[in-house]
Amino acid sequence: MTTSPPTTAGATGGLREPDDARNARKTRGTRGPQKTRGSRGFNTPSPAHTATRYLLLLLVLLLVIGPFLWQLSTSLKGPAEDVYTRTPAFLPDQPTLGNYGTVAATIPVWTYALNSVIVAAVCITGNVVGCTLAGYALARLRFRGARLVLGLFLATLVLPGEVTIVSQYVLVRSLGLADTLAGVALPGSIAMLNVLLMRTAFAAVPAELDQAAMIDGADVRQRLWHVGLPNVRGMISVIVIFTFIGAWDDFLWPLIVLNDPQKYTLTVGLQYLNGTFSANPRLIAAGTMIAFLPVVVVFGACQRYFFKGVEEGAVKG
Repeated sequence: MTTSPPTTAGATGGLREPDDARNARKTRGTRGPQKTRGSRGFNTPSPAHTATRYLLLLLVLLLVIGPFLWQLSTSLKGPAEDVYTRTPAFLPDQPTLGNYGTVAATIPVWTYALNSVIVAAVCITGNVVGCTLAGYALARLRFRGARLVLGLFLATLVLPGEVTIVSQYVLVRSLGLADTLAGVALPGSIAMLNVLLMRTAFAAVPAELDQAAMIDGADVRQRLWHVGLPNVRGMISVIVIFTFIGAWDDFLWPLIVLNDPQKYTLTVGLQYLNGTFSANPRLIAAGTMIAFLPVVVVFGACQRYFFKGVEEGAVKG
């Protein structure tokens, strides 16, 4: 039979904890939880796990960046270097920028690039303005048939672009926009997927913010400008990046609509670098790098808002 340690009465008549028990409790409190040597927490990866992560990241980096680095290396190789050797050389023996000058002399690359910029600018403007308004209306405004409109938007995502390309061309031709840059940019001015993305972004903003703005007397336009847009800048940057890449890299639709070679976009105009009886891979690689640089510039300009929107979520902290 065990007995509890004796207690002593204090000056007030209560029970007081023995001195040795109180000192032991204080010692345990100051030391904190003790860890055994070599123990790891639940979130601490082992060295083998860390090494595996880095190896996988390097493999993904090689698969993603490798083709672009190879194209860059090919575009810098001189005419005397053989690019079809059994053992390919990554670094050029005689690096030169002459291939880029030859591309500019072979095709009006700057005219084609300007045409692509015009098409991309129209598509970006239409998607940012139109998708923002449509997304805000579906997320915040209450009107009859809202669910039906949302269902129609979702239904358009089921059909692939190749199914509607004939009807798009007939519509563009009937509007008199065939063989024009406006006809190239018109079908991509508002994408249904971007409308749904903006609706999701606006729906994630707490409704209390809109209600507070309504109490202060703000109308729909003021609520959109002062409450909605500051909280969806990350999603807008995503739409800008994806719309620019889609408009800049599009090949099939401009090839169908345009007939005048002076109105070709850059991706269509680069086909002249690949001749019928001869093809210089150095010139093709140089043209590819020229078309790739604007994508890097646009992503570099918007990536701050892109990652900021992903980290912060829909509501600004």
